[in-house]
Amino acid sequence: MRPGSRYFYKVGNDLGGWSETYSFISRDTEANETIAFLFGDLGTYVPYNTYFRTPQESLSTVKWILRDLQALNDKPAVISHIGDISYAKGYAWLWDHFFEQIEPIAANTPYHVCIGNHEYDWPSQPWKPSWAENIYGGNDAGGECGVPYSIKFKMPGNSSLPTSTIAPDTRNLYYSSDAGVVHFVYMSTETDFTHGSDQYNFIKADLERLNRSRTPFVVFQGHRPMYTSSNESKDTAHREQMIQHLEPLFVKHGVTLALWGHVHRYERFCPMKNYQCLNTSSSFVDPGAPVHVVIGMAGQDYQASWEPRPDHPEVPIFPQPQRSMYRGAEFGYAKLVATREKLTLTYIGNHDGQVHDMVEIFSPQFDTDSAPDKLVGAMPKKMRYLGIASSVMLAMLLGFMAGFAVRRKTDPARWSPVQDEES
Repeated sequence: MRPGSRYFYKVGNDLGGWSETYSFISRDTEANETIAFLFGDLGTYVPYNTYFRTPQESLSTVKWILRDLQALNDKPAVISHIGDISYAKGYAWLWDHFFEQIEPIAANTPYHVCIGNHEYDWPSQPWKPSWAENIYGGNDAGGECGVPYSIKFKMPGNSSLPTSTIAPDTRNLYYSSDAGVVHFVYMSTETDFTHGSDQYNFIKADLERLNRSRTPFVVFQGHRPMYTSSNESKDTAHREQMIQHLEPLFVKHGVTLALWGHVHRYERFCPMKNYQCLNTSSSFVDPGAPVHVVIGMAGQDYQASWEPRPDHPEVPIFPQPQRSMYRGAEFGYAKLVATREKLTLTYIGNHDGQVHDMVEIFSPQFDTDSAPDKLVGAMPKKMRYLGIASSVMLAMLLGFMAGFAVRRKTDPARWSPVQDEES
């Protein structure tokens, strides 16, 4: 298969019939641009009453992603669905509806997944550490125990664990892949990730062997978030364990982005290291700690709101801390575009298909001599002083020239005010 080439295919057989013809662009690991569409907690909508409410917003997410994919023409892309896939919860026919729903995008674009609590969580769940007494072992998966997830998807790698039942092992737990200039890593927040576990060892070895000249950006993904300001309090112990065991690896090996689901909202944090914010801008050179973004806003709509309650109308239920740069309650998805110099992540809302938030992260390999003014903070101190002195001299010269020009003009200059994005 030639990288970056379009291939056409059908599925079926002569006896049962054939599908229509589909096509896809093959992945090019040597490409100098990466495009991805990312989200969690999509769910399945069915247009009739069933055992539980199904989220209509999931249809809008697929619709807008399809729009963006069609606009790419012959550029390859990747779709990333980070846990809580169909929300079938034991009703197998909902899985069929789910695949019909995503067919317009998944038939033409690689569809990557990682496991969430609604694929795996069940009382017989094998890993229930003492600190997770109220986190694992519920009935979120409806008895699926990861089996449909394991059989219906085949991700890279061979990670698997027994289900503690007679069912086949649970697969697709943790793996990684390259797409152009980005190295994507997927983890299982539902199985052991603590120091010394198989998953921890995989993540550590994977990050250690990175070729940053080939993939200057690293995007890490899992279901339950490491940082959030709106999650249920019962997951606090889980977040603390992730910060203790995984965050040092993220910082040491320069993970660029950490993307999470589980909370059915969008929230972007600044680059984080042990609860400390390293940069509050929305455009900066990678400081060596990941920007954490919660992207569980793809469709599933039951979630406690940030809005104030009637009994305390002035205070949000989950106050927004300073390290939280942007919170959005609109359903949608994230779009990633990366070149060798810069990674851009945008949050696109379902109600209008427009960008509602954006962060730009420049590679540490980026030439700061040609960087925009916003990157002056990354320059060496001596260069900064020289730049400031030069700017002062230039401003004085321009001021003199402007004054001379004004004296010669009879009509005053007319200015058009620059409009910001909201106006």
